[in-house]
Amino acid sequence: MGTPIDTAPQHGPRPLPLFLSMLRSETAADPTRRVQALRGLRLYQDAPRLPRAPAPAAVARDGRVLLRDYGGAGRPVVVIPSLINPPFVLDLAPDNSLLRWLAGQGMRVLMVDWGTPGPGDRAMDLGDHAQVAARLLATLDQPPIVVGYCLGGTIALAAASHAAVAGIALIATPWHFAGFGEEGRAAIADLWTAAQPTAEHLGLLPMELLQSMFWQIDPARTVDKFVRFADLDPASDAAQAFIALEDWANGGAPIPYAAGRELFDDLFDADLPGRGLWQVGDRIVPAHPGVPMVEFVAASDRIVPAASAIGLPDRRIVGAGHVGMIVGSRGRALLWEPLARWLSDVPHTR
Repeated sequence: MGTPIDTAPQHGPRPLPLFLSMLRSETAADPTRRVQALRGLRLYQDAPRLPRAPAPAAVARDGRVLLRDYGGAGRPVVVIPSLINPPFVLDLAPDNSLLRWLAGQGMRVLMVDWGTPGPGDRAMDLGDHAQVAARLLATLDQPPIVVGYCLGGTIALAAASHAAVAGIALIATPWHFAGFGEEGRAAIADLWTAAQPTAEHLGLLPMELLQSMFWQIDPARTVDKFVRFADLDPASDAAQAFIALEDWANGGAPIPYAAGRELFDDLFDADLPGRGLWQVGDRIVPAHPGVPMVEFVAASDRIVPAASAIGLPDRRIVGAGHVGMIVGSRGRALLWEPLARWLSDVPHTR
């Protein structure tokens, strides 16, 4: 895998005090498991890191948002990642990169990079992000096929109502937010109630607040992964794969306050997309914009439940989880290859 480079021991769950509080609660009846998890956490923090490949150059820019070119030749395919967590899960390692692999399959692959917002971006909501993406799509010499991952797929549908696209592929994309269930939506509402005053004051929604929501989905699983990591050689391939993914999960830029408010109030609470009422600019965002579409739904998704998917006629169930379908050992067979075949089959528009 190459020679690891040393980094300062600054890695770890964000925010660490909340993680440690969860760890104490989850291991109250098992001190041995707590000790093992803490050992795994320390090994993860101190482990050497492999250098990530530098992000490719941008071919277009709209404010802080870039359109990066991952190469390849053929019709353009633009991948839109979520606003939550960094986009490099799509380009995790030289031998585990959906973007670079697709670029070798007879298409030109580009990705929207949302950049890092500052307090001056506080008024930029999800619709504004979609319209920025639409302007970037319009810089290409032909309508691209758009691939949206997670919330990036939701945004991709909104962007397609403002720009010409040749097709849309959705991966683990929420649309019917009522599909998160009453209990799940109540927990999300509680998180937003607690976070909203701070986010409004800052003009940003810090990733730390969203991370705590993800931990609450399955706290035992969060602890167990560090228990298992304690038994690995930190320089092994398995450990380096865990480190790369965990660094991604614990990273990410904040979200502008207006985007966070729209996400929690208009999508999770009011379910405007699922009810056909989500308006971006002067247009209601249609669930079926009249171009070829496919959705890939993870069968064991703990983050975006299958019940929240859009429900397209061309619906592919992937036997993996939300992240595993992108970077897991079976991801190429389960998602990458079917996605590439679908992209290749989309008719060319005039």
